[in-house]
Amino acid sequence: MTELTGLRALVTGGASGIGRATALLLAAHGADVAVLDLTVDTVEKPLHGIRADLADDASVRAAVAEAIDVLGGLDILVNNAGIGAVGTVADNADQEWHRVLDVNVLGLVRTTRAALPHLRASAHASIVNTCSIAATAGLPQRALYSASKGAVLSLTLAMAADHIREGIRVNCVNPGTADTPWVGRLLDAAPDPAAERAALDARQPIGRLVTAEEVAAAIVYLAGPTAASVTGTALAVDGGMAGLRLRPAQ
Repeated sequence: MTELTGLRALVTGGASGIGRATALLLAAHGADVAVLDLTVDTVEKPLHGIRADLADDASVRAAVAEAIDVLGGLDILVNNAGIGAVGTVADNADQEWHRVLDVNVLGLVRTTRAALPHLRASAHASIVNTCSIAATAGLPQRALYSASKGAVLSLTLAMAADHIREGIRVNCVNPGTADTPWVGRLLDAAPDPAAERAALDARQPIGRLVTAEEVAAAIVYLAGPTAASVTGTALAVDGGMAGLRLRPAQ
């Protein structure tokens, strides 16, 4: 798997979950990969770990500049970093709305803004944003999170239109409920974790959670040269949740 050999990639939130799986798969396909995260102590070779706080523009700019120095340029940006939120529209105070939107939306903006000059210099420039099924389906107890991911979906389309004539493709993936550390923490906090996991499994037509590696495979496809004609697209990796309406099992 060497179709990404010679390409340089940057993955935000790359120390765990979907971001880690994506960074490792990009590297396995031949890319030189740097990851940005709040904590990079666990980032393993061949990945380059760089600390960044996506809620701080100066931190993001410094981290992107360091990544460019390490990689020697940039061809692929994966805006994956994000934080979760639980509750209805009435359950979170303004401070929490600002905190989540600052990371999930403005964090993407800050990283992209810092990376754009380098992507414009690439002969193979691609941005992939990690969105969510929450952007296109109404999920209970996810009002704030859904609002942030709805913004990511709209941003993906706007960015694709803005930068297509600069040779930069922009797409997003919409994972269903994935077996990630954040979901694991939600399950651990539930009154009956086993029952809650069974409910999440059943919500997706394939009958189980999506894996981080499955989402990573979609991201790597969109980032790579085989998707050269794909831009402005949201690729669902959700076990059929967005499009299928199955009858109850007999």
